[in-house]
Amino acid sequence: MWTHTPWRGRFLPHPLPPTERLRAYATWCDAVEGNTTFYATPARSTVESWAAQTDPGFRFVVKLPKPITHERRLTGAGEELRTFLDAIEPLGPRAHALWVQLPGSFGPNDLGTLAAFLQRLPEGHRYAVEVRHRAFFEDVRAARALESVLGRVGAEWIPFDTVAFFDSPPTSDAERDAWTKKPRVPRRATALTDRPIVRYLGRDDITRTAEGWRPWVGTVVEWLREGRSPTVFVHTPDNAEALPLARRFHDEVRALVPELEPLPEPMSPSDATGTEPLTLF
Repeated sequence: MWTHTPWRGRFLPHPLPPTERLRAYATWCDAVEGNTTFYATPARSTVESWAAQTDPGFRFVVKLPKPITHERRLTGAGEELRTFLDAIEPLGPRAHALWVQLPGSFGPNDLGTLAAFLQRLPEGHRYAVEVRHRAFFEDVRAARALESVLGRVGAEWIPFDTVAFFDSPPTSDAERDAWTKKPRVPRRATALTDRPIVRYLGRDDITRTAEGWRPWVGTVVEWLREGRSPTVFVHTPDNAEALPLARRFHDEVRALVPELEPLPEPMSPSDATGTEPLTLF
């Protein structure tokens, strides 16, 4: 996500041609969730544009398409998978991990299917799995079984931390909408690989969001000191302040780990480089 309407003119220049929007975002953050690929596999030319707008060290965590994970539930989707892998090939080293987000109904009894799917994936990518079935968070045996499946192929378990979000009732339209859609599961903070990935959902209130991520600051600092390279995505229900919040989280971690590389200097909203009307790519 790098074309969020509330950011235009506030944090990012506006207007910008499609070929410059990701470049502008990349001056604020050095990683992005490739969530649009869940809804449609992009054209290879589109992905080539993404690569052209970012440095090789920029991180894409790219979600597998919905037909693979939710409709076919990891079975019989070979053609869709091959099409997807071909489309994202231009990202090269920027493809930090391929993100297998599974539906809430995908539970411990489906681990055999997940294991078979992961075993068939090509070795040229790293993989990370997000589960939403509560048994994986509440049943120790189910959690260990999932860790075993992931460990056999070196895949990571992505936690989606919504604890702070569900701490008290919603107070805005965006929060009320998210209240009915986001998973309500316990916080999990165990890394399986040297590249842990965290998805954190706060509130539309900035102060409450920062209070809710405090456990993650300590966890990320520990991971860095262990030699791991974590990627953290900060969300709020409306995501209006997500860019400065992500940088604030990074600053809090860097205050404790000074050797952590600083983020780029963000582009000023006045630095527009084009005047094309905005379109969705």
